[in-house]
Amino acid sequence: MTAPAAAAAPPAAGARWWIVALLALAIFINYVDRGTVPTAAHLIQDDLGFSPQQLGVLMSAFFWCYAPLQPVVGWLADRFGARRVLALGLALWACATMGVGLVQSFAALLALRVLLGIGESVGFPSISNLLARVVPVGEIGLANGVVAFGYLFGPAVGSLVGGLLMAQYGWRSAFWVFGALSLLWLVPWSRVRLAARPAGVQAAAAGNPPWRALLKRRELWGSSLGLFSVNYAFYFTLTWLPFYVVREHGFSTQQMARFTFLAYCVHAASGLAAGWLIDRAVARYGRATLAYKSVMAGTHVGFVVCMVCIALAPAPWALAAVFVYQVLDGANSPGVFGIPQILAGPNASGRWVGVQNGIGNLAGVIAPALTGYLVGESHHFTSAFLVAAGVSMLGVVGWVFMIPQIAPLKWRAA
Repeated sequence: MTAPAAAAAPPAAGARWWIVALLALAIFINYVDRGTVPTAAHLIQDDLGFSPQQLGVLMSAFFWCYAPLQPVVGWLADRFGARRVLALGLALWACATMGVGLVQSFAALLALRVLLGIGESVGFPSISNLLARVVPVGEIGLANGVVAFGYLFGPAVGSLVGGLLMAQYGWRSAFWVFGALSLLWLVPWSRVRLAARPAGVQAAAAGNPPWRALLKRRELWGSSLGLFSVNYAFYFTLTWLPFYVVREHGFSTQQMARFTFLAYCVHAASGLAAGWLIDRAVARYGRATLAYKSVMAGTHVGFVVCMVCIALAPAPWALAAVFVYQVLDGANSPGVFGIPQILAGPNASGRWVGVQNGIGNLAGVIAPALTGYLVGESHHFTSAFLVAAGVSMLGVVGWVFMIPQIAPLKWRAA
């Protein structure tokens, strides 16, 4: 086993949290842009005459390349630098977003959804690589909470601002505005400079495992199964919640925008608070495994209850359960990427999260399309929510039973 190379000095706290803030902003933009089609779904249907099945395919198409590219992007981030990979991906997805505002056919919109997925595939592997490099283990929960706030608050702003833009200027306007604004993020990011090697406490013990060693870890497959479970319910609600409240509960476009905005705000605030609380609990009691596993198990059981309630309860209870689900999923968010960053370390986080996200985001391929089929056949969402409840139980198996301990793994050198 070779000795680790000398690490550069860790970034100062101010510089470190500025990088975290920019990463949170990048993933915020990521989710604003990917959520614009779901927000516009009922207007696109009315304008272009798409069926629920076609809408389901469009929402699923984003993940056709997004999911399988995750391991590739993770390797690129670990090998060539996540800073450049993230910048190139953002430029691509911003241009794809603007292009949606010009489409007139199902085929063109389908192609742009695939292109959007290719661009946005850089997000989580690159961000996980960067967080593992610049953030100490003792702050990783809060850092992931800040990032979670970004990707959970993105749908809130996208649904509200996008809904209001669509109501006032037509559905195409939101794509032009959001795509153009996304490109502005590249200006501050171009000024960020990172050390060539991981810094801080993690660097001292960080190995650089080969792919074979990485793929042998059952923790990797446990976190992948856990993320698949999380993502099924998350992408189901992210892609279909605006359509659900309009068609199932008779909301107007403006009412839909306000409702989803409030739901996603609760979601984002919960993620930020949970990250802070997890770090506090770990610092006080020194039991990361208990802290993270308790949150992951409790939230997944809560998902099941919420999905069943939305499916079977009267309208006021169903809408209240939507908000409870947002609280639980927000609390779940820091662990989804904090756990693999702790386990993998700075030299393997990009690849680990790439594999995890590749498997986990297959839920994004399945959930929107399956929901479109179920809704098209039954003209209601009941069966779709019950399927989401069943899938949510898989998360307990992945996070609790397949990951023995949440602590940095000892890798052999590549």
